[in-house]
Amino acid sequence: MGSERYPVQQRGIYHSLPGFDPAITGLTAIVTGANGISGFHTMRVLLESPERWSKVYALSRRPPPKEMMALLPESQRSRVEHIAVDFLDEPTEIAHALKSVTADYAFFYSYLQPKPPQGAPVWSNAEELLKVNTVLLDNFLQALSLARIIPKRFLLQTGAKHYGVHIGRTRSPAVESDPLPDLEPNFYYPQQKLLFDFCEAHSTSWNVIRPAWVLGAVNNAQMNALLPIAFYAAVQSEKGEPLHFPSDWDVWQHEGHHSSAMLTGYLSEWAVLEEKCRNQAFNSQDTGALTWDRLYEELVRWFDVKKGVYPPEEDFSKFAVFEGKAGKDTPMGYGPPLLWRSSFTLVDWASAPTNKEAWQRLMAKSGAQLTNNPFDDPGANFAFGDAAFRKISSLCMNKARLFGWTGFADTREVLFEMYSEMAQLGVLPQLKADKARPLA
Repeated sequence: MGSERYPVQQRGIYHSLPGFDPAITGLTAIVTGANGISGFHTMRVLLESPERWSKVYALSRRPPPKEMMALLPESQRSRVEHIAVDFLDEPTEIAHALKSVTADYAFFYSYLQPKPPQGAPVWSNAEELLKVNTVLLDNFLQALSLARIIPKRFLLQTGAKHYGVHIGRTRSPAVESDPLPDLEPNFYYPQQKLLFDFCEAHSTSWNVIRPAWVLGAVNNAQMNALLPIAFYAAVQSEKGEPLHFPSDWDVWQHEGHHSSAMLTGYLSEWAVLEEKCRNQAFNSQDTGALTWDRLYEELVRWFDVKKGVYPPEEDFSKFAVFEGKAGKDTPMGYGPPLLWRSSFTLVDWASAPTNKEAWQRLMAKSGAQLTNNPFDDPGANFAFGDAAFRKISSLCMNKARLFGWTGFADTREVLFEMYSEMAQLGVLPQLKADKARPLA
């Protein structure tokens, strides 16, 4: 019986979520990459429904940090069993670690991000990314076969890079049926092939979920592209200086779309439980556009930036210009290159001694509540923030809606929730506002 027969649900800032048949009870799930943004938040979503999900096996090399687990009530923590596994190990070793597991569903979020060469853009080491991340999934699928654990549905999360948004100009919005851009190695494609082959061999089914920039609070959040903006706002406030925008007016007013890890978790639960969604891929976004203009006005309030915001630079001679690929070398297959204008980078800004010192002052003022220092490694902790200032195509949500998905969230509220939880984790200083102003 499909979810459309049941009333939609509200969970805090997450609206119009699907309801499910109350007869669906006692399910168990494997969630890999449980320490990461997507894995941890899908685990949170499942744990919110104790009748439906009786147990979640969290698979990762190390257990989720106690600070992250403290975000969950004890009733939820008690239904999590961590199993220490390294998917770079041999499948036989992984299968041995899973000998006590019985899982109705599997959610795969494990990912490794090898460092690119010094000064190179994120994701530029495509061959290395493909090699290591394909092995992760291959080893796990082999281990499931050896352990005779065949889930009713196996969900793999990939992302917007499926459409080549990191390469150059793409069609917008990106649609699930768009052809694959065969321009450079992309580990999403061999991962999907591995999953399809596994499901065919074992007569089971799959889902693939494709979010864009994923937002959510975890301890290790180097890929959380909107987190460095909060570091920037907190330090500018501490120094008594305004917020500056590092790109041009077109980017300032560009309607960007983001993907709350919680909302994507709700969509993922819906996808695996709906029979009509078997063997389907779905994009995932909050469905509420957000401009930098609209975000910066809230950052000023959340971090008490008394000097406010300086508008983008209008003199193009003050920008460094980075040029993308053009014509047949882009996913679109034609057209001029995308230009990215930058008056400063967050990586360079975070490398400046005055900004490092300002963060140290914030840590001292916090009374040991702020324990994270992203300024120890600006390249690792701020590079994805710089990437977030590039315009990328949005992800079309028509397919998910046609299948019955109705969930949405206001991304400004999502970011406020994320930054507030980051403060609880010791990653950010406490915010100076008590709630976000929704775009309504």
